[in-house]
Amino acid sequence: MMTRRLVQLFTGLAMYGISLAMFIRAGLGLDPWDVFHQGLANRTGLSIGVVVIAVSFLVLLLWIPLRQMPGFGTLCNAILVGVFADIGLALIPTVSYLAGQIGLLAGAVLANAVASACYIGAGFGPGARDGLMTGLARRTGWTVRFSRTLIEVTVLAAGWLLGGSVGVGTVVYALAIGPLVHLLLPRFVVGPGKASAAREPTTANC
Repeated sequence: MMTRRLVQLFTGLAMYGISLAMFIRAGLGLDPWDVFHQGLANRTGLSIGVVVIAVSFLVLLLWIPLRQMPGFGTLCNAILVGVFADIGLALIPTVSYLAGQIGLLAGAVLANAVASACYIGAGFGPGARDGLMTGLARRTGWTVRFSRTLIEVTVLAAGWLLGGSVGVGTVVYALAIGPLVHLLLPRFVVGPGKASAAREPTTANC
């Protein structure tokens, strides 16, 4: 059981990073957090993977006043998604024709959904951004939906101002990721934390 959970966790995080690279190469827009990551990468000259890792640990600092405790999966998430995003960008070429862009976008959304179901279902703790959302909701009394919307609108606006890519892919992701993860998650939940893992929020870039 533990072996399966670990394999599922690492597979999910690798797929999540690769899906981010697919979104970028499709060139049709990113999810809110990755619009922010890309904007920072454009401004700083750092790779997007390095930015994802740096932002993850900065977000984890915000867990302290929220009294959130990271799990093993939280720390793995903070590092591995960025590492595999850069690997994916090194391997996946830019697509310049529309049919290819649409196909790559569709593949990215599906890969991201499977990746999310894998790492959430493994039950090793939420990603830094998910934990920020749930911690904020718990400490303020706001709903998770409101907390998620507030955070994602904020990072989307900041990312757009920094030059991150907003487009049809942003909308497609927002509409598709929740239903897809909801459909896939029961197939991937394992271990003693089945009930809690099945209730984990499905946000962008865990």
